[in-house]
Amino acid sequence: MGFKVETGLYAPKLEVVAAEAKRIEAIGYNGMHTAETANDPFLPLTLAAEHTERIELSTSVAIAFPRSPMVTAMMSWDLQRYSKGRFLLGLGTQVKGHNERRFSVPWSPPAPRIKEYIEVLHAIWDTFQNGTKPEYVGEHYNFTLMNPTFNPGPIEHPKIPVHLAAVNEGNARVAGEVADGIKLHGFNTMGYTKAVLIPAVEKGLEKAGRNRADFKVWGGGFLATGKDWATVERNVEQVKQMVSFYGSTRTYQNVLEHHGWQDIGQQLHEMSVQGKWKEMPKLITQEMVEEFAVVATFDNVVEKMRERYQGIVDCIDFSDYSKTVDDVDMMRHLIRELQTDPVPATA
Repeated sequence: MGFKVETGLYAPKLEVVAAEAKRIEAIGYNGMHTAETANDPFLPLTLAAEHTERIELSTSVAIAFPRSPMVTAMMSWDLQRYSKGRFLLGLGTQVKGHNERRFSVPWSPPAPRIKEYIEVLHAIWDTFQNGTKPEYVGEHYNFTLMNPTFNPGPIEHPKIPVHLAAVNEGNARVAGEVADGIKLHGFNTMGYTKAVLIPAVEKGLEKAGRNRADFKVWGGGFLATGKDWATVERNVEQVKQMVSFYGSTRTYQNVLEHHGWQDIGQQLHEMSVQGKWKEMPKLITQEMVEEFAVVATFDNVVEKMRERYQGIVDCIDFSDYSKTVDDVDMMRHLIRELQTDPVPATA
């Protein structure tokens, strides 16, 4: 099967979102997403919903724990209604340091907490749509009060897909149990995904009595591509920066340990504490780049992505490399190729 193909608006200024969203839709992408890095992820999608008609709009991801489930549920309900059913809620837990020191919220083991978070979201939306009595009581979250004044009421497309980001096994298992899909972090390899994350998802699906066919896998790794190898090599340097940045975070080092790179992970962490951010990419070898990223020119990037992701990933992130009219045409061609079923090889 072909892939769904998405791209992101990264740190977008609100005044450019409308034009960017229209351009992304015109190129042929299936969807666009926003991240909670230096901007709120929900606001840009409101503008994108107003200025597009077809593409799926998702947060990739919104950080869950700084927002109460009710706040997230209401924003999602409004976006789903306004976009006429095109919104997808991507949630992430982030790591302990960012929750406590950046978002000022207490930390607890994320997997059981995010499981309740998603469950209570569904309970809230059920009350909005069907008037169901609120009676969710959990260890972390409660939803037992609603009156007509605070209930926005039913909408035409009440089913809001929820995808959960996962780097480690716990969140992957929860995704399989209560979410509609998993968002694989860019800091990820297919070796780690096949050995650790997918089996964890399958455990969650089995526990909930759910079908893999109804569950979506999104993402899979980084991408270094371009019209020529000079461009690819520049993008490889960006991949090294990203791998070194995420690899310095202890919570993410299971990926490095899976490949026997735990010593590099420890060095990266120590250098990050010392503020040696510019020096850290030098520790990332070509072997590591090849594991974390698809590296190819436009001529064979579709083939390389199929080799890596076919049969595992349903939706892939393909950055928008269009700068000129020729590049726009190239992007349209590449997206169509990725969206199309591959032609079987002849005997």
